[in-house]
Amino acid sequence: MCLSIPSKVVKIDSESNIAIVDTMGVTRKAGLELVEKEDIKVGDYVLIHIGFVMNKIDDEDALESLKVYKEILEIMDEDERQKLVLEDDNCENRGA
Repeated sequence: MCLSIPSKVVKIDSESNIAIVDTMGVTRKAGLELVEKEDIKVGDYVLIHIGFVMNKIDDEDALESLKVYKEILEIMDEDERQKLVLEDDNCENRGA
């Protein structure tokens, strides 16, 4: 199962059509090919799937989701956290 953790856009490279995002302290690149470029700005929260920004989400909803994720991570042991991160990095589009 893949979870899309809200990520905050920290930089946009218009030339390469890439957003640099912060996902709970981890910086990643995400393609902007699947959204209207004008819709995404630095400071926005977005959801990413298989390396692409899928949509922008409301700040309040993003912050509430991040709070819940942090609570979940606090009760997991280190091996479980590492496995979760590795699964997220290798998430495939498996359909619904």
